[in-house]
Amino acid sequence: MTPLYALSDLRVRLGEAEILQGLSLEIGEAGLTAIVGPNGAGKSTLMSVISGVRETYRGNCVFRGREITAWSKRELARQIAFIPQMIRVEFPFTAEQVVFMGRTPYCHGLFESPEDGEAVRRSMALTDSLAFARREYRALSGGEKQRVILASALAQDPTVLLLDEPTTFLDLKHQVSTYSLLRRLAGEGISVIAVTHDLNLAASYADRIVVLSAGEIVADGKPSSVLNANLLRSVFEVDLEIREGPGGKPWVLYEQRPAPSAENTAPPLC
Repeated sequence: MTPLYALSDLRVRLGEAEILQGLSLEIGEAGLTAIVGPNGAGKSTLMSVISGVRETYRGNCVFRGREITAWSKRELARQIAFIPQMIRVEFPFTAEQVVFMGRTPYCHGLFESPEDGEAVRRSMALTDSLAFARREYRALSGGEKQRVILASALAQDPTVLLLDEPTTFLDLKHQVSTYSLLRRLAGEGISVIAVTHDLNLAASYADRIVVLSAGEIVADGKPSSVLNANLLRSVFEVDLEIREGPGGKPWVLYEQRPAPSAENTAPPLC
């Protein structure tokens, strides 16, 4: 079976720094894949390539059998919905109008169709954002904005959903509801790929975890195999332990490593 994505020897250089260093990875048609790693590991850069936003790279990023740069932007927008870390809306649109923007790949004129309206209402209901549909987007809280942007992505009716830190500004209730929704969408056949710093959300909801460090894949597999204490200590440079969490899934407990004491760092006496 042809994979959804087939990456081979993928490299991205920014100035003198090589951000991605020869990644090779295949991702299938459905499921929830979490991408984790420390700051600067290359997670957002990887997402920019597989979304089709970044066109300058070396190696291959094949999407549905074609190099992703061979797809038109409109074709990709009917397949892939991408939510980057930061989205700015400069004009006084309502939350509902922002969600309607997700229907752009299907528009053939100036007016929304009944199908567009139904897709918008459905996606706002799924993300618990209908209550502030008529409020100006710029006046919303960070968490409310994030739910609106997710609704806009869902309104695209994508087959692939890419999310870079989708729960950064969300309270606990909406973190759980967002990942529960992503889990459900993955079960319905959508390929969901999410960058996250929350290892326990990844452990609880993902089918697969890919760990990046310094632009390379250092682990890839089921949460139970990837969430290895020694590996995570090395990658994230924190003290941690793995325990059994809800449903028998791994649960990561961690704390900052203590700073070296003066007696340990002082040069030896002669």
